[in-house]
Amino acid sequence: MLTVENLSVTFSMYNDGLRQQQLVVITDLDLEINAGEVVAVLGSSGSGKSLLAHAVLGILPNNASVGGTMMFAGEPLTTQRQAQLRGKQIALIPQSVGYLDPLMPVGQQVARAAQLSGVSQPQQAVRQTFNRYSLADRVRNMLPFQLSGGMARRILVSTAAIGQAQLIIADEPTPGLHPDVVAETLRHLRELADSGKAVMLITHDIQAALAVADRVAVFYAGTTVEVARATDFAGDGQALRHPYTQALWRALPQNDFTPLPGVQPAPNALPSGCLFLDRCPLKTSMCEVERPALRSLRGGAVRCIHAT
Repeated sequence: MLTVENLSVTFSMYNDGLRQQQLVVITDLDLEINAGEVVAVLGSSGSGKSLLAHAVLGILPNNASVGGTMMFAGEPLTTQRQAQLRGKQIALIPQSVGYLDPLMPVGQQVARAAQLSGVSQPQQAVRQTFNRYSLADRVRNMLPFQLSGGMARRILVSTAAIGQAQLIIADEPTPGLHPDVVAETLRHLRELADSGKAVMLITHDIQAALAVADRVAVFYAGTTVEVARATDFAGDGQALRHPYTQALWRALPQNDFTPLPGVQPAPNALPSGCLFLDRCPLKTSMCEVERPALRSLRGGAVRCIHAT
């Protein structure tokens, strides 16, 4: 459904001396999502997760330039095609309920999403969608501030699920929510995938991702360092391929609870070799000069010369 190869995102910016500079925030990023699966995208803040979503949707700011290849349903995802597909074949579940119009009843907002996606009978579709997500009919006339957190989250899911979108991008849909609401939101995403849609779940929460994902893509400093099966996250993490992914897994309280020393490098201070160089326990002199390519390994993919 979606194939991203060697994606790069560069911002044109001005420094303190009003001199223009190019800041590369994503480089050599790769991802593939098939129909009927949930692919979770993990990584710390600044790793490129939301920028990937915005690049796919074509909603990056004007000072951004994009390189590499993006394919949707087997055809190039050009700027013109993004505009045609956005909100129709590709839908976004945004991170914050603040994306809802505070002055418009939520039923009208979901109906508007249905109209934009080409649904012929939007009001009927709203009733069916609200029933699907256990939203009472009276909720249609409520304003966003009258909703509970769980209800608001279901409204956001409804705006993406009501149309004919084949790719759903859920950008951090669970932070700060009650565990019951988190479980409910994840269940809805799984249902969308089971109905034949492709779902990209962007999250910081490994446990939430593993609850519904088929595969997990791990980002670091603007690139893909590993793509693993969800089942690879088990035991002491030996089935995982990249040392960063292993460190993330072992840092969880229910595992070793061992923090990873150091910080992710800033976009303007990337090492010339492996991006994980300064924090990696496996580094050698070869890592200082060679930035490895993403390669297939044990049913997944990894960007590390030491992975076996």
